[in-house]
Amino acid sequence: MAMDLTLPPTVTPRAFERLAEIGAAEQGKALRVAVEGGGCSGFQYDIALDAPNDGDLVLEGAGEKVVVDEMSLPFLSNAVIDFSEELIGARFVIENPNATASCGCGTSFSI
Repeated sequence: MAMDLTLPPTVTPRAFERLAEIGAAEQGKALRVAVEGGGCSGFQYDIALDAPNDGDLVLEGAGEKVVVDEMSLPFLSNAVIDFSEELIGARFVIENPNATASCGCGTSFSI
């Protein structure tokens, strides 16, 4: 499956609301979503609060920011960044149409 590099990822209002609850912007931080090699399926997501860098794609909503570095952007094309609350816990999740397989941990995938 070819990746469509023309569509940036999107962030749900629920994810921006959670960032506002955390007070990320007040701390000068954004939610950084990156893709790294590794994990049980070949790639894994790295999600952390971090300061935006030059060259990052910045997605804004509710006074908050989500940033993606240039190297990770092709892997996250057309992905949806959301926040999920389940019985097992609450976390930021990524629905990635580019992933051909994923692991049960929810942070590892292959393309």
